[in-house]
Amino acid sequence: MPVLEDSEQEIPGQSQAVWMETLYLANLLLAPGLAFIMLLWLYFRRSADMPALAQCHLRQTISASVWAGVLLVIANIAIILLGGYAAPKTWVIVIIYFTTCHSTLVLLGVLGLAKAMAGQKYVYPLVGRPCE
Repeated sequence: MPVLEDSEQEIPGQSQAVWMETLYLANLLLAPGLAFIMLLWLYFRRSADMPALAQCHLRQTISASVWAGVLLVIANIAIILLGGYAAPKTWVIVIIYFTTCHSTLVLLGVLGLAKAMAGQKYVYPLVGRPCE
């Protein structure tokens, strides 16, 4: 195991925070649902044992994941109300959703991952929950 210098020592919960943010991005990009279930499992089973940094990132990622799901449901309701999935308007709604909502949530996840890698707390704007 490499020896870390004083400036490179890991902050308690930093590696866990990085995993939380990675799971959040996986939920949005690679394994929707599965990564969210893993985040929920961590929240209900392990959050009491986590350092404050990891807890903060876990709360942010769960909150943002819930918001991502709500926004996806809203987009689907809009598609159904405006003519269904066969209507030409469907692609307009899908493109608007992905270029605004989804890409913004991914960008927030990347910022959260960068903060976690730096060992800092991060509260997602608009969709995040306050950290203690």
